[in-house]
Amino acid sequence: MKGTLNPLLGKKHIMSNQIPKSKAPNLPESLYKLRQRPHSEKVVDTGFKDAVYLMASMVAVFLIAIFVVVFIGSIESMSRYGLKFLTTSNWNPITDEYGAFAAIYGTIITSIFSLAIAVPLGIGTAIFITEDILPRKLREIISVLVELLAAIPSVILGLWAIFVMEPFLRPLFALIHKKLGWIFFFSSEPIGAGIAPAILILSIMILPIITAISRDSLNQVPFRLRQAAYGVGATRSTTIINIILPAAISGITGGILLALGRALGETMAVTMIIGNSNNFSLSLFSPGYTISSMLANQFGEADGNQVSSLMYASFILMIITLTVNLAANWLVKRLSLKY
Repeated sequence: MKGTLNPLLGKKHIMSNQIPKSKAPNLPESLYKLRQRPHSEKVVDTGFKDAVYLMASMVAVFLIAIFVVVFIGSIESMSRYGLKFLTTSNWNPITDEYGAFAAIYGTIITSIFSLAIAVPLGIGTAIFITEDILPRKLREIISVLVELLAAIPSVILGLWAIFVMEPFLRPLFALIHKKLGWIFFFSSEPIGAGIAPAILILSIMILPIITAISRDSLNQVPFRLRQAAYGVGATRSTTIINIILPAAISGITGGILLALGRALGETMAVTMIIGNSNNFSLSLFSPGYTISSMLANQFGEADGNQVSSLMYASFILMIITLTVNLAANWLVKRLSLKY
């Protein structure tokens, strides 16, 4: 509401439903009536407030409903396998034995490694776009290209990974295996689809999220901080590293953890390139599984206890995602208070 100066009151008064008599006891009654809001406006405001409450509550209702349905569907598998489900990789519908350790490992390892690749690229691109490093026209073109990358459907990226990216990178993977095969991450020979191509395609998919949120966070940093840094003789790199990035770190961190949530739940592109093997291997060049790709491959044909086991795996994925989001909120608040 906008404050106005009332000459009869002699001070600033907020235009609300009416002028309180305690503030102006000598005003005529007609002025009070002119200041009163019509009943229809009150009804509209009350209805709008209730509608907003309802829409906000529906988000929580949907989330709780999904959580409850998945939990109920996984009770049978929980009671049968317990925590053993999290530590074994045997997934055999014929013998009715199920374990999701390989899928859990694939979900976590692909998300973490893709984040390790996308974070420096995304933040670096955001700095390139927001700072006057190169001509404005070039920076605008890069910004548009990042937004276009975010608009590409995941199935298209999956096809590109199968037919272009993986064949192009296979000689490089073979060279890494030959030189560094003694490291367990590179111990198996690359033969095609595997965890490493899935990591690379995931890093491409989450790159626009990190870049866009980091760009907006950097743009929110007051320009006077840059001027003050340059005024005391700081170089551009010193200003960016020691002044601008710390000032925007809470927003950048939120974008990184949002991208991590996207990586944990990505399905189609990962399913097309990861190899879909439930055999556990530490090597990034071997075929693997994620929880999302396992659900996409098996849920349509699942029956009996397999359905409950897939629900159990879904419940685990929801717990992981919920933990990431809670950690993101806590970390962003801490960083906001610190900086």
